[in-house]
Amino acid sequence: MNPSDDKVMFTTMGPLPRAALGFMLPHEHVFVEFREPDHPHHAIASTADVVALMQPEVERAKALGITAMVDCTPVGVGRRADIVLAVSQAAGLPIIVPTGIYREPWVPHWAQGADEAALEAWMLRELNQSFDEADFRAGWIKLSAGDDGISPMEAKILRAAARASAKTGAVIGSHTIRGRVVMDQLDIIEAAGGSASRFISIHTNAEPDFDLHKAVAARGAWIEYDNIGWVPDDETVPRILRAIEAGLTSQLLLSHDAGWFDPAKPGGGTPMPYTPLMERILPRLREAGIGADVIDRLTIANPFDAFARTM
Repeated sequence: MNPSDDKVMFTTMGPLPRAALGFMLPHEHVFVEFREPDHPHHAIASTADVVALMQPEVERAKALGITAMVDCTPVGVGRRADIVLAVSQAAGLPIIVPTGIYREPWVPHWAQGADEAALEAWMLRELNQSFDEADFRAGWIKLSAGDDGISPMEAKILRAAARASAKTGAVIGSHTIRGRVVMDQLDIIEAAGGSASRFISIHTNAEPDFDLHKAVAARGAWIEYDNIGWVPDDETVPRILRAIEAGLTSQLLLSHDAGWFDPAKPGGGTPMPYTPLMERILPRLREAGIGADVIDRLTIANPFDAFARTM
């Protein structure tokens, strides 16, 4: 028996076991708002408008075999679990939505004033009961850290997240650009009682030192290459092949960081597609001799193992 066969992914369509899921995208966005939280129009949009723009994008991915998608928008940059739920229901695709808070200067005032215990309690409530804005459970914890290092505010949020993760098994994913900052985050998580194995180094691809990719994985964390479609395929394919050759297959996640409806842009802007991985990258990996077992590990097993937790 697989050790995670008793686990589920908490989605917009309820808790789903491994058997109900296949190919998954572990880092995408439906709705993002980069105006700071005190902006008078922060995260305000018509649900119908978002569904009209994003439902076709989600359906295109679904038509290519995607069975679930992870939304990576936390509080601070426009998380709207209610809107994501509407898009999910319209497209008929489960989406995993996070609790958690982005980095400075996007930390909302209430979180700035909250202590670690209050932040932990808020995350636990969303993970175990429901979101503030929608009646379903958060599937994971999304954070961020500054490119040059972790601020005291970001460290406070991270410690609260580590404790919430330890109590629920929820994975923490962090938008972190530098590998050395990821290593500092792992130190903080472990000191707070969390586990490096329940951490995703989001945007590992942005770190130019491949030795740091290996070092983060050696700590037990997941590494994520999530710029597919943003950079030329001739950069993406060799990067993935290098990670496979280095023995990182069992800790590697692949996605696009694509979407999304932006309420600051007319009509929500023009979303990037969720499809290049399936349409272009996987065929090239197969041409390079990567077998079905490795492809399945990267696209089916790894996303489930990263995001699943016990009921």
